[in-house]
Amino acid sequence: MSDITIRQPIHWTSAQASNVGMVREVNEDSVLSLPENRLWAVADGMGGYEAGNVASNMIVKALDSMTIKSSSLHEIIDNVEDSLIDANRRILEYADTRLQGRTLGSTVVTLIIKGHAAICLWAGDSRLYRYRDNQLVQLSRDHSHVAELVSAGIISAEEAENHPNSNIITRAIGTNTDICIDIDVFSARPGDKFLLCSDGLYNMLSKDEIASTIAAYTVNEAVAMLIQKTLDNGAKDNVSVILVTAESQAASTVRARTSENNFSALLRKLSSDFYYKRIGYEEYRAQRKVILDRIDEDTNGRDSTETQTDNS
Repeated sequence: MSDITIRQPIHWTSAQASNVGMVREVNEDSVLSLPENRLWAVADGMGGYEAGNVASNMIVKALDSMTIKSSSLHEIIDNVEDSLIDANRRILEYADTRLQGRTLGSTVVTLIIKGHAAICLWAGDSRLYRYRDNQLVQLSRDHSHVAELVSAGIISAEEAENHPNSNIITRAIGTNTDICIDIDVFSARPGDKFLLCSDGLYNMLSKDEIASTIAAYTVNEAVAMLIQKTLDNGAKDNVSVILVTAESQAASTVRARTSENNFSALLRKLSSDFYYKRIGYEEYRAQRKVILDRIDEDTNGRDSTETQTDNS
């Protein structure tokens, strides 16, 4: 996937925490850690009491009840997407039957790891980061009005930090019958740390604060410290964190045949074509299967020897 791909068993360790914060009365976030399935998710609900928390919980329950029977990467990704689509339908039905059509919904960010490929599926502004070589890099791209302004060059990244419309998101689960769940792919190496979080974390802590905390502590300690630092800063929103790390049992490496950037570019373009309705859903899934099968082959994603641990 990247310029170096590791070909040995990986032991997966994860920790998680969610907190209501210092201002809100209800925690509308939900988190899920399934290291045995190499699946993690953070959902940030919106809509208030008996709405946002219900929406995010429906997403987590849909993913938790998913049965992963196949070792094929594209079938695993299809199952995750199908579960999110089903959650979208259930949330819309709940709004109609229980809340008289009131608007509710939830962002979601998921991490799926197979072999040495890490796949992110997401909608909204909950984020996935990767900490590698002392650098914290945001892997997901916010589906928000402000992110679109930055992408278009209308405002700078610095201006976006305190923009008055920073809370307006452009995609979510449960707000519309038609949804487009974004996808991207990255390499997973021993020593990597993947951070999934709601906006309650990165709106209260700087990127440098998050990175230095991840670097200084164990996985469990880092999660606890990130939550505590957010609370110390006032925690205006709910805050949820999952930290996942990979530890190799050996040190041998081989060269990969294809870079993660190539696959990432293919998936980004394909997802964009579907979002802007240049292709239909069936064609999108068919083309995505081809790309994911190539990723499976390139990364030698036979991970039967991997082990997982959840330390949350």
